[in-house]
Amino acid sequence: MPDLVVDAPKLASSWVISTETLAPNLCSVVEGDVPPGTHQLLRFTVTTPNIGDADVAIGDPRAHIDPNGDGNYNDSDGLYELATCHHHFHFRNYARYEMLPVLPNGSLGASVKSRKRGFCMIDTTPYNETAPPKERVYVSCGTPEIAGNQGVSVGYADTYVKALAGQYFVLDDPAEPVPPGQYVLRITVNPPFAQVAGQPCPVKDGAGFCHNFAEANYNNNVGQITITVPTHNGKTGGSIKTATDFSDDENRPTT
Repeated sequence: MPDLVVDAPKLASSWVISTETLAPNLCSVVEGDVPPGTHQLLRFTVTTPNIGDADVAIGDPRAHIDPNGDGNYNDSDGLYELATCHHHFHFRNYARYEMLPVLPNGSLGASVKSRKRGFCMIDTTPYNETAPPKERVYVSCGTPEIAGNQGVSVGYADTYVKALAGQYFVLDDPAEPVPPGQYVLRITVNPPFAQVAGQPCPVKDGAGFCHNFAEANYNNNVGQITITVPTHNGKTGGSIKTATDFSDDENRPTT
């Protein structure tokens, strides 16, 4: 069985707050319905290694979104959606990004959710300290015209570096502003969700929650750190820059 975890040390060492100008044509702006303009962003890197003894093997997204191959996605199994801006298929519900305020009594408040909408699940980062990494297996997101092969091999991780599209929270989001203070930054891979009538529930855990793929252990799917959102850019400050969206596909940077 595969077993995905979140690399919390990588999360802790990567986060930074910067001021950036988001153009209205950025895919992260379009797909996340983010207000364009100059914003204060919390950026961070998410690495999700497969430490199990079997691959997460999803395969060609077209087999899921269009099983009979007629070009009509009405028979989709619900695992994928077509990201029209990126022009490739995004896996739904691969990971959940949350910020939870630490209240004065030490408890956690209601979560602020990231606007990141989709993921392309591939082998990006070798993650095996005891043996050399094997050849990458899952390397193609897939498009309506080209077959993909999505998954995460044993000994590899899927990494989304902080510079990529959607790898941020908009701290001055008009709809959900994030004031300075202490927060828990929580990442959940293959997150649980409640079953909804008429919606897919590929597998269930022991508590009865749905997941999009089976794992040996669902109890190690969360990685979180505590951060302090300052009144200024940090950790080391930063000037206003124009954000660019690196493509969230098989050619994405890993550092």
